[in-house]
Amino acid sequence: MEHSAAPYDERLTAPGSWWVITALVALSGGLIVLPLGTVPMLGAVVVAGLLAALAVSSYGSARVRVVAGSLVVGDARIPVAALGEAEVLAGEEARAWRMHKADPRAFMLLRSYIPTALRVEVTDPADPTPYVYVSTRRPRALAAALDAVRKGEGESRDTAHTS
Repeated sequence: MEHSAAPYDERLTAPGSWWVITALVALSGGLIVLPLGTVPMLGAVVVAGLLAALAVSSYGSARVRVVAGSLVVGDARIPVAALGEAEVLAGEEARAWRMHKADPRAFMLLRSYIPTALRVEVTDPADPTPYVYVSTRRPRALAAALDAVRKGEGESRDTAHTS
């Protein structure tokens, strides 16, 4: 069963306050070279601003998708068939799974500025990864998308056997 549209697609963009800090980094770059003159100062503002914007943009470009029977988290692609139960995490529980409850073998896509997450058990016996921890602003929608793909795969397998 092939889906053309992704049932779930989220970009984990950096918060607005980070862009304010980017502007302050650009200003700081200009102030550092101010004694060298106006032209070097303007050049430093542009270069520092571009470097800071590139860093914020690349960090905030992580995507979480459920597409083609897989959970795609950043560069990782995990088949939904290899995933078990999903647990919605918020507040203290999400923070605990990022810190003292975290397993070093787990695959984690963390964004500290996102207070909610989804923890999904990995059921593939050949994979030593115990679970996937994904920062997401919509953990219930992500869990529902994983369930929908799982149910769709089950239905397509049942259909294949009855044909």
